[in-house]
Amino acid sequence: MTRHQVTTDLAPSPAGPYSQAVVANGFLFSAGQTPHHPATGERVGITIEEQTIQAMKNLSQVLGAHGLDFSHVVKATVHLHHPGRDFDGFNAIYEQYVVAPYPARTTVGSFLGDFLVEIDVVAVVP
Repeated sequence: MTRHQVTTDLAPSPAGPYSQAVVANGFLFSAGQTPHHPATGERVGITIEEQTIQAMKNLSQVLGAHGLDFSHVVKATVHLHHPGRDFDGFNAIYEQYVVAPYPARTTVGSFLGDFLVEIDVVAVVP
């Protein structure tokens, strides 16, 4: 099995020993993307909607670095800091990016520090 690292300056740089994404066996596996600005590293927005937009923009850039988009996504994992409060607001933005048939998804509550959402995806590489 070969693995290929995917990187872009248009999404936040990894904060540790991991890749923005890795391609292996016909799939792209992204790291969790957060609502941080790619250039400054600062959190973007204070609402779940604002932060979800930025996280989805970051994911879009990572996918795009390998010639993919959200139509290639087959699985998403979503971490919400306040799932009971933010689930509907997150969904309102998320559904603007993904296309039917929608990716399988797991949404969990997680302690995320000073931000509200983190999303990672698995995408098929044609």
